[in-house]
Amino acid sequence: MDIGFIGLGKMGMNMVTRLQRDRHRVVVYDRSADLVKQAVGVGCVGASSLADLVGQLKGPRAVWIMVPSGAPTEDTVQAVAALLQAGDTVIDGGNTRFHDDVRRAADLKKKQLHYVDAGTSGGIWGLTIGYCLMVGGDEAPVKQLAPIFTTLAPEEGWAHVGGVGAGHYVKMVHNGIEYSMMQGYAEGFELMAKSDYQLNLAKIADLWMHGSVVRSWLLELAAGALKEDPRLEQLKGYVQDSGEGRWMIADAIEKDVPVPTLATALFTRFRSRQSESFAEKMLAALRNAFGGHAIRR
Repeated sequence: MDIGFIGLGKMGMNMVTRLQRDRHRVVVYDRSADLVKQAVGVGCVGASSLADLVGQLKGPRAVWIMVPSGAPTEDTVQAVAALLQAGDTVIDGGNTRFHDDVRRAADLKKKQLHYVDAGTSGGIWGLTIGYCLMVGGDEAPVKQLAPIFTTLAPEEGWAHVGGVGAGHYVKMVHNGIEYSMMQGYAEGFELMAKSDYQLNLAKIADLWMHGSVVRSWLLELAAGALKEDPRLEQLKGYVQDSGEGRWMIADAIEKDVPVPTLATALFTRFRSRQSESFAEKMLAALRNAFGGHAIRR
């Protein structure tokens, strides 16, 4: 089927490549003309602007937006919506807070446009493995887009999980669990790295991939990283967060649901970005003040 695709970053380029391989007609646009040219090289149809992209699609049109969250997504949704006609569909496949999905869908409905949110997981490996898609929206546009979802996902790898916003809500929780799993692995491997046993961490990670209850794709990736750099000496312990962990904690507070594991994982990321912690300096100052404990300057 015809689909427009906006945003040709690491995931976007792989997604349009996967779609084109399954003989969908994919019209692409990105602010980078070089990326558009690269996508044309794998069989996509290039567009020079949003208007050009919309003009090259057959109705009812479907336009997938895969740009950074926040203002870039918001601006792109509004710009595309202004070019579409009644019955067309906007798909947000990036990381968006589900409250924004609900608001956008209501705005687009006034123009008789459909809005579908697709939480997308798979990272740079999705081209070969496929993407897990958590889809939210009304039944009719989701059903219309089923061929697209089926191509992008592995077998049994996509589902219509609920109404507008549900896709990104489930993806938010998915990423919160991901944070927690990664934190668990990180803590365990740090403890083993400091063991007196001189453990081969890559070997252990690989071992745990065979029959262990803690096996996972994340552990497989850990094994690969440890084989390349056994003590991770080539890396800085600086860890960003993409927003979903914060959103999940905020939602948990609103619903009175304790999420201590996620909170620890997120706050550890915050700490990783501090070269010096004011709180830890305060602890040192207080211990020195009340007990004369040694401090370092």
